[in-house]
Amino acid sequence: MKLLQKISLVFLPALLVACISSQPYPNGVTLAQPINPPQVRAPQVGQQWVYNVRNVFNQEIVDVVTEKVVAIGPQVRIERIGLKHGRLPDEIQEPWGFILQDSHWNPPQKFLQPMPLLPEQLVAGWSSFYRNRYQVVGYPDNDYYLGLNINALKWERVKVPAGEFNTLLYRNDMPFFTSNDFSRVANIRGEDVWLAPEIGRWVIRRSSGRYLWAGMFWSNALWEDYLEWELVSWK
Repeated sequence: MKLLQKISLVFLPALLVACISSQPYPNGVTLAQPINPPQVRAPQVGQQWVYNVRNVFNQEIVDVVTEKVVAIGPQVRIERIGLKHGRLPDEIQEPWGFILQDSHWNPPQKFLQPMPLLPEQLVAGWSSFYRNRYQVVGYPDNDYYLGLNINALKWERVKVPAGEFNTLLYRNDMPFFTSNDFSRVANIRGEDVWLAPEIGRWVIRRSSGRYLWAGMFWSNALWEDYLEWELVSWK
C-alpha cells in the first residue's frame, strides 16, 4: 500500500494535467536558448503592468489588475489594484527576483526567508527545489511548510494583447504544502509562467491548485481558482 501511495504521488501532477488538457493553453513559437541569456529589467518606481485575469474553465474575465512599482531599495514594493476588486495586497520582493510577500495566492503569504520568484538561471533545463515556511499576511502567530520546485522548460515567443515577447517558460510546483486551513489534509499547487526579461515580469501566468478534505481521494479533489493572467499593457 505504501508503494502504491508513493507511485500515485509521483504521477499525480501528470494525471491532473491530463484532466485539464482540453482547456485552452497558450501557444508560442519555440526559440533556441540564447547564447547570452538576457538580464531581467531592473525595477524602477513607476514601472507598471496591467493584466486581464481570466477563469480558465470558462474564459470569463474576473478582473483587470494593475501592478505598479511604488518603492525600491532593500525591498521592492508592487502596489496592486483590481478594476473589480479594488485595492489588493501588495507584493514585496527582497531583493528583486526574490519574493517576500506573495499576494498572487489566496490567502496572501509572507515567507520567513525570501523565495526565488523565477529561475536563478535563465537557461532551459535549469531546475531547483526550495524549502521554506510562510505566514498568512496579517496573522504572524503561525507559520506553515511550503516547498517549491522551479523548472525552466524552454524559450518561446508568445503573443498577448500587449504585443509579442521572447519569454522563458518555466514551471512552478508546490507539492503537498501545509495550508493554514486545518480542514485540508493535502494541498498541491502548480503554475506555468512566461517570463519576458525585457519587461521585468511575466506576460502570461497560469495558476491552479487542488486540495483534499479528510476521506477524499484525488479523483474528486476540490479546486482552488484556476486563473490565467495575460499582459494588456506595460511601461
